[in-house]
Amino acid sequence: MARNVQVEPLRTVHIEDQQVELVERKGLGHPDSIADGVSESVSRALSRLYLDEFGKILHHNTDETQVVGGASEPKFGGGRVTSPIYILLVGRATTEVNGEKLPYRDVAIEAARKYVGSVCAHVDVDRQVEFDCRIGQGSVDLRGVFDQKEVLANDTSFGVGFAPLSDTERLVLESERFLTLKLKKKLPALGEDVKVMGYRQGDKIRLTVAAALVDREIKDPKEYARVCEEIHDKLADLASKLTRREVAIDVNTADDPELGRFYLTVTGCSMEAGDDGSVGRGNRANGLITPCRPMSLEASAGKNPVNHVGKIYNILGNLVANQIVQETGGDVKEVHVRILSQIGKPVDQPQVASIQLLPADGVRLAAVKGKAEAIAQSAFDDIDSIPRRLLTDKLTVF
Repeated sequence: MARNVQVEPLRTVHIEDQQVELVERKGLGHPDSIADGVSESVSRALSRLYLDEFGKILHHNTDETQVVGGASEPKFGGGRVTSPIYILLVGRATTEVNGEKLPYRDVAIEAARKYVGSVCAHVDVDRQVEFDCRIGQGSVDLRGVFDQKEVLANDTSFGVGFAPLSDTERLVLESERFLTLKLKKKLPALGEDVKVMGYRQGDKIRLTVAAALVDREIKDPKEYARVCEEIHDKLADLASKLTRREVAIDVNTADDPELGRFYLTVTGCSMEAGDDGSVGRGNRANGLITPCRPMSLEASAGKNPVNHVGKIYNILGNLVANQIVQETGGDVKEVHVRILSQIGKPVDQPQVASIQLLPADGVRLAAVKGKAEAIAQSAFDDIDSIPRRLLTDKLTVF
């Protein structure tokens, strides 16, 4: 079935040629990312419950998780958490079927506990985190839309995507992944709460890194300084492999040793001491916050993967954009994708799928237009694979 796919020129200066570029990534242990990760883990756990019991993913949206920071007293050699972190699970779900009540609260809390425990190595989930589930029954209208034979959009909303990543975007993304997935295994003092901000002006990139360090792994300010220096040096080595541009790196710039101020934590996460988190305030579906690119304000994490276009279209937009870049073999420098739904209409039939292309020098739009349109049409043909790919960890949402 043909959809309304519109392909037009992207009339902008290529991102790599713009004078200033800003890019941010909030790491896995950042409070906003914890909220996203918990929401998504709860959604996936409920999806598996529904699939196991009824053979289909039933209505749910768990995209309103709140992380309320606790209180702590960090100090070199080891401090303590004095008030637990509070994580509130909020949203809507199918709570009973044919009069049979489902164990949705137990499933949701267990999923949240497992997620926090898997991400935050220094957090004692049993003693330092309090979980509260206030997930309730979904609205009749939305459930009615969801129960139709066709998969119908739950909202009139849009998703966006772009490709390829710029040097700065790729550097920011890979820097955080390196710190929280690789370096922390060799550097126990490095916590999971990492934020990387990239700023490029011309051909010079500056990374500002905020990295929560674990107090019991550091004996004094001198060792703290050595840890920060190692973070700097390892990131500089990584940057040399990812870009030819000049890269400057600053680590924990709010520190003031003379005043005894250090980014020191008990758990490696700032949520231990008053730093709160909410779903949707962090990374977009491609893992980045990119004010110089098209963005949606929709939070993808926690939304149901079957008919919530706020999730599906943001994922699909990035998939389509990346596939266009890959399959046009260098003939396209930049792709922007925008997809708009209409509530109550089939998810695979958007109001419009807008594709904007910036062809490479010497390439005419007509030479790549057909390929881009065909890729978009094929992506909508395969849209029902998204839930399965999410549940098997082949797609990420933040």
